[in-house]
Amino acid sequence: MDRRQIAALVGVAPYNNDSGSHRGHRQIWGGRAHVRRVLYMSSWIIIRHNTEFKARYEALRARGKCAKVALVACMRVLIVRLNAMLRDNTPWREQTA
Repeated sequence: MDRRQIAALVGVAPYNNDSGSHRGHRQIWGGRAHVRRVLYMSSWIIIRHNTEFKARYEALRARGKCAKVALVACMRVLIVRLNAMLRDNTPWREQTA
């Protein structure tokens, strides 16, 4: 699966609520709810203990995003990275700048 497919499968891909010239709110929708719940709690933990995810979360908050929007962005990054690890059969590596 590619990154868009795994995000949609879990339900963290943004769903556009647009019609004509009306631009609605973006929301996450669909996907596997039980996986999304586990990912939600895991993301809070990784934000607290991983410097890269903490910096990403704080940067989004500094740009004015609300806490849940920033969290969902981190959830998506986490699930994409975990999917790549499974696909490539590689262990978790801390990202260095």
